[in-house]
Amino acid sequence: MHVNMRPMLTLIVPGLILPRQALADLTHDLPLPALSLHLGRGRLRHRPPGTTASLLAAASGLHEPLPAAALRAPQTDGAWLCLDPIHLRFEERTLIVDDPAALALTLDEAQQLAVSLAPTFSALGEIVVITPSCWNLRLAAAAPVFPSLSDALLRRADPLPLDAASAPWRRAINDAQMQLHAHPVNQARAAAGRPVVNSLWPWGGGALPLPPASSCAHDAIWNDDPMAQGIARYRNITAAPLPARLPDAPGKSPLAIFDALELPARSGNGIAWRDHIARLERDWLAPALAALKAGRLDTLRLLAPGDEASVELTLRKRDLWKFWRSPAPLDILAP
Repeated sequence: MHVNMRPMLTLIVPGLILPRQALADLTHDLPLPALSLHLGRGRLRHRPPGTTASLLAAASGLHEPLPAAALRAPQTDGAWLCLDPIHLRFEERTLIVDDPAALALTLDEAQQLAVSLAPTFSALGEIVVITPSCWNLRLAAAAPVFPSLSDALLRRADPLPLDAASAPWRRAINDAQMQLHAHPVNQARAAAGRPVVNSLWPWGGGALPLPPASSCAHDAIWNDDPMAQGIARYRNITAAPLPARLPDAPGKSPLAIFDALELPARSGNGIAWRDHIARLERDWLAPALAALKAGRLDTLRLLAPGDEASVELTLRKRDLWKFWRSPAPLDILAP
């Protein structure tokens, strides 16, 4: 049920918060008038550390950790676990989790790999390929809580715990890695100079609580991530990919996830980060400011998750009249 009455856009922007000096260095010559005005005249609050998933959980009336697999499953019954294909690369004698999107698996490749790996996981569950990069396991046995794949991207891949509950999962993942090494799909990819699938990442297990525990403050979720779209289905609100820019008629209370900054922030790619924040300004914040002035929006909320602190920035139409408040630099976002 949608509870907000005034038009409000909520924008989740992972990767926006960087160390103070990095923010100052990367944006000192970058014109960002809408974001600077938002920072100067809006209400800025620093919140405890958080993730995109924690913000989505709060918005959707779910508890953490989110049952990501159940949310993106084709059926909502039963318990599920994400089992996503990944590429692990060595970097200074450490295994790093690469962005799964870089694999660019085809559906045929994914299905061939999944069919070959199905017997390895048969005691634990049934593999279901949702998209080439998103695989689920319909659980036949209880699963431990595993770290989220989104939290692990471009970071060190820690081994599974040595406890008894994780033992069957360690064996299955190890067996899968050996099969993947010799699989014809991977051999063909390696011969073509493409990254190979050399492991699987379990995460996001659980079942959906029915019915939802609380009401939802949004009437749409804009993002093409299968979990985000699953949340929209679960809450019976509109699910859509993120538009290229803010629509002229955004609706009553959409929740948009602009995640293009996240990987550049993690990898330290300043050029890409600057390109995407300029796009955030041009395609989202400047149109949102115009919508506020015209009365098509009453409120713009910007939420930025971070490892040390998160940020909530709220700008209402009436705040635009606070001309005595000067635009502020981006480094005030730093914790």
